[in-house]
Amino acid sequence: MKKIVVVGGGAGGLELVTRLSKKLGRKGLAEVILVDRSKTHVWKPLLHEVAAGVIDKNSDGVDYRMHAVRNKYQFQLGNMQRLDKENKCIVLDPLYDEDGHQILPERTIEYDYLVLSMGSVCNDFGTPGVADHCYFLDSLSQAERFHKALLNQLLRVNQSCTDQEVIHVAIVGGGATGTELAAQLHHVANLARAYGMPEMSAERLKVSILEAGPRILPALPERIAGSAKKALTDLGIDVLEGAMVSEATENGFKTKDGKEIDADLLVWSAGVKAPDFLVEMDIFETNRANQILVNEHLQSTVDNDIFVIGDCCGFKQKDGSWVPARAQSAHQMASVAAANIINIFKGAPLKSYEYRDYGSLVHLSKYSTVGSLMGALVNSSMFIEGRLARLVYISLYNMHQYSVHGWFKGTMTLLGRKVSNFVGPKLKLH
Repeated sequence: MKKIVVVGGGAGGLELVTRLSKKLGRKGLAEVILVDRSKTHVWKPLLHEVAAGVIDKNSDGVDYRMHAVRNKYQFQLGNMQRLDKENKCIVLDPLYDEDGHQILPERTIEYDYLVLSMGSVCNDFGTPGVADHCYFLDSLSQAERFHKALLNQLLRVNQSCTDQEVIHVAIVGGGATGTELAAQLHHVANLARAYGMPEMSAERLKVSILEAGPRILPALPERIAGSAKKALTDLGIDVLEGAMVSEATENGFKTKDGKEIDADLLVWSAGVKAPDFLVEMDIFETNRANQILVNEHLQSTVDNDIFVIGDCCGFKQKDGSWVPARAQSAHQMASVAAANIINIFKGAPLKSYEYRDYGSLVHLSKYSTVGSLMGALVNSSMFIEGRLARLVYISLYNMHQYSVHGWFKGTMTLLGRKVSNFVGPKLKLH
């Protein structure tokens, strides 16, 4: 039986193994294996909410092992150490527990078809001090790490002897993650008062967004960026545009024009790239963002048996631009890659991938949601905000749930989430 190995269970990877297991795995036509370094999947656009503590991975995440059992594929917990293209196998690092004791030795997994869906990481552009002093939101573990640090700061300010004590969070990067996190933090500071921190409020929280470019949300239409900026400034959030960071220190950021922004918590969300590991393997053709170059069928340019999807996929469009690293891109790539792998088994022609921009949305906690609907289909001219934008934003998450769980279980999962949100705490305190 042929083996299909998918490395990376993000938005694209998890949807892909779900499709392949239904069409090939359950029929005994192929053995489908998912590899991921985490035990739990959380939709990446929601990681800033995990960081702020407004959602819980236990209720909003997908347990890979349980999902694998239900969908008839295998799950392997581990980190890919290297790829042996000639012998068609990948090698996983040994697995250790929290005390450093080895649970599993180095493992080798053979494949007939390999799909790399390893996502992206923040690009610090080599800025001094960033790796040592900043929090990132690339993964569930990083989001949980920031959340613990945030809780400590909330407790510190709540117990302080003076009302002048505040928490200062400085966020580098005015993209969707940075702006959405800023709004959620404002909301959380007010929520804390109802959860055992009576002295805490948004008045004792200072949030600064540092954007190197001339405006926040540079990838979105100017009207959306302007509306989002107004919503953020109305909350008292400092939006510093044209502020290029030159260094991160233990106490804050330094900008190229000599300003110093002191902060208790430093977050870096400026730009993304595929993991350096993909370049260091010296196997694939890659672009400046470390993405693996692919052909029209999403096969790597060096091996037709290796597909690449999601943020680590470098797909150059006819106009010379690269497909953006966004959840909708990963979703579309997962659909095409699944169809092509299934077609290989059927002996049918492969489909060509074409990116369709359905618009962009920015959800600023409970305060505002703005965006453009249909994107390139109407030249991003359909501006939406308020309740309608919020409903569209929620529908994107719902579509992901249906892709992963199917319509019935997806609906039950969403209903369960609504009940949990209604009866459960609004702020995660651990």
